[in-house]
Amino acid sequence: MNSPVDQCEAEKTSWIKIVKKYNHPNPLKSWLQFLLNLFLYSIAWFLMYESLSLSYWITLGLSIPAAGMLIRLFIIYHDCGHGSYFKSRKLRDAMGIFIGILTFTPYFSWSHNHLVHHETAGNLDNRGIGDVWTMTVSEYKESSLWGKILYRFYRNPVTMFGIGPLYVFLIGNRFTKKGMDKKGRMGVYLTNAGLILFAASMSLLLGVKAFLLIQFPVIYLAGILGFWLFYVQHQFDPSYWERTETWNYEKVALEGSSYYKLPRILQYFTGNIGFHHIHHLSPLIPNYYLSRCHHENSLFNKVVPLKFWQSLKTVTFRLWNEKTREMISFRKMKFT
Repeated sequence: MNSPVDQCEAEKTSWIKIVKKYNHPNPLKSWLQFLLNLFLYSIAWFLMYESLSLSYWITLGLSIPAAGMLIRLFIIYHDCGHGSYFKSRKLRDAMGIFIGILTFTPYFSWSHNHLVHHETAGNLDNRGIGDVWTMTVSEYKESSLWGKILYRFYRNPVTMFGIGPLYVFLIGNRFTKKGMDKKGRMGVYLTNAGLILFAASMSLLLGVKAFLLIQFPVIYLAGILGFWLFYVQHQFDPSYWERTETWNYEKVALEGSSYYKLPRILQYFTGNIGFHHIHHLSPLIPNYYLSRCHHENSLFNKVVPLKFWQSLKTVTFRLWNEKTREMISFRKMKFT
């Protein structure tokens, strides 16, 4: 009979062997996906411009698929940062910088913070970089009055999904941060320069008013949906949070990263990122292989899916209860 240690090692070997089959990008798939997404996003932009002379309600309606295509481009940007989209680092960086201008997000600094997120997700002793601010019940109770007010403001859905995207994409991403390395700072300057060039060119071509009437709803809606996706990927129940000494890479991927089972059309617009458990298990898998990896391997049958309507309940989650090992609301905290 195998010891628990031997069994653990066997399971680890099993999933490593599985994901290795999908860890290699297909250059043709990558280029086709990128070019098709860019083409469809451009078409959506063109149709929004044409609709301005008809009705702005039509323009706003067209901003929905445009935002969806921008999210798909962001997933490609995200894959470039993980090194999973092309083998060539120069090509990945060039594409990441380009998409970063379209998404108002500096490539190098965002990718760095996101890699830190992957290394620390679900670790209660390593929170604060590239994640959603999450307090434990005891931490919240021990906070000052100002700390509690600030945390409640941050976790309020209006702040997180309404104000947050506006601040991050329009303001926060425009500035360098303390501790940012030279590459990260240059990335911010490069993105800002690209945005100025993009805005100036489109304003000269279409007019300043037309540019703003098109770009603002697209980036805002994409930002809201992007924030929601990132939130629901780790803020669900049952989930996984541990202290460093008991933190486990496989468990945080399969138990602490959601399998967000979306309708087919939403899965398309979100670039398969709903298979977030697979992505955290192996960030080297390109987005177009995530679904295939999940469905072709029985190892993932035990992963409980988070369905769309079920996911809406997660907006009530505010704190991690270390005693009961669950995400809870402020209201439920009163009874703990």
